[in-house]
Amino acid sequence: MTPDDFRDTGEPARTDAPRTGASAATPAESGAGAAVESGTESGTGTGGPPRTPVHERHVDGFGTVRVVSVDPARDTDLLHDWVTRDRARFWGMREHSREQVREIYEFLDSLPTHHAYLIHRDGRPVALFQTYEPSADPVGDCYDVQPGDFGLHLMIGPADGAPEPGFTDTLLSVFLDHLLAEDPHRGRIVAEPDARNAKAIGRLRRTGFEPGPEIELPGKRAQMLFLERDTHLARARASRSGPRPTSR
Repeated sequence: MTPDDFRDTGEPARTDAPRTGASAATPAESGAGAAVESGTESGTGTGGPPRTPVHERHVDGFGTVRVVSVDPARDTDLLHDWVTRDRARFWGMREHSREQVREIYEFLDSLPTHHAYLIHRDGRPVALFQTYEPSADPVGDCYDVQPGDFGLHLMIGPADGAPEPGFTDTLLSVFLDHLLAEDPHRGRIVAEPDARNAKAIGRLRRTGFEPGPEIELPGKRAQMLFLERDTHLARARASRSGPRPTSR
């Protein structure tokens, strides 16, 4: 993965983009246009008919979180804006043209093992999450892949206003709930942010991820982190019985 700053702190949120084959598909940061409640998006290049979400949940005190698959043709302008910002430096696509970004996500969309999603909050695109099968990714050559391992990259878009405590924690928790409910055989979530990205590593650790070894990947030295299924489910049960997280 490559993005690693967090909306909660007023900085970008990223945890390194998914690589496919020998290259790395790299996500970005948000902030350019907003999606309206009807599901069409204005000003972002992501307009068109409403998309059916792969997951949707209302979070009290936060809003409705919708997860939709990235449509490369429809979302290229938004993705290009996010990934070429300075705050997306760990994503690895700052110098990419619009056409290159579209090609990467078209290739990603063609793979059965790698997927990209836009996360919406109350109709606005606020984050980019990507998933992958470690055994079908270069990271699988760098550690001992276990049955049930499932990879995650994330990028939180730039804030429209003041930093909002708990923002990233809430989005990540909703997405993790979806990933683990979607397939009961997923026993462990894998992340590998840039080893220099202390902010992302700290955020993932506070979410329940435990550090593993550092590894060498194309273009970066990465810190492996692992979240056990049972750890997340226990934390999710506890958080639902209490207030939203407020840590930055």
